[in-house]
Amino acid sequence: MTGRNIMGAGIGPTQAGVKGAGATRWPLEFPRERRHIGGMMQYPLAKFDITREEIERVVARFYAAVRAHPMLGPVFAAHVTDWPAHEDKVVRFWANAILGDRVYDGSPMAAHVAAGNVRPGMFGAWLDLFDATLAADLPPETAAKWSALAHRIGRSLRAGVVGRDRLPGGIPNLRPMQ
Repeated sequence: MTGRNIMGAGIGPTQAGVKGAGATRWPLEFPRERRHIGGMMQYPLAKFDITREEIERVVARFYAAVRAHPMLGPVFAAHVTDWPAHEDKVVRFWANAILGDRVYDGSPMAAHVAAGNVRPGMFGAWLDLFDATLAADLPPETAAKWSALAHRIGRSLRAGVVGRDRLPGGIPNLRPMQ
């Protein structure tokens, strides 16, 4: 059925320009085209106006603050042994989420669940610290848009952790780790 979409119209991934000798490759890979406008590289799929360099700067400053944070620092220190590699992965995550730059391969939910020491109460501290970093480093409109996205993702991650952290009787444990 290669080369046919689900409606049978004969327009599938092989006709749509995906390389391969008749092989269907899902998901379709879209070109990572970037346009240069006024000397700045633009991402056509970007959710808001920000550069990759700004993302890199925010991530670096944020994780410097995380390492010094009394609650978050020890949690990250238990899992992160190579900070530059971790920060690079997080930059790729945000470049994917914000710019549409398909450079991230990972599962934040799986990582947070597998860590074993991430508790629901930690997400508020993480978001507060992230918001402070955004406010200090970015124009207000950009900071607000990135913050809104981070809060949506944070709610989803928190729900995934809470869903696995239950008290007897199936009641979610909403208290932060002491």
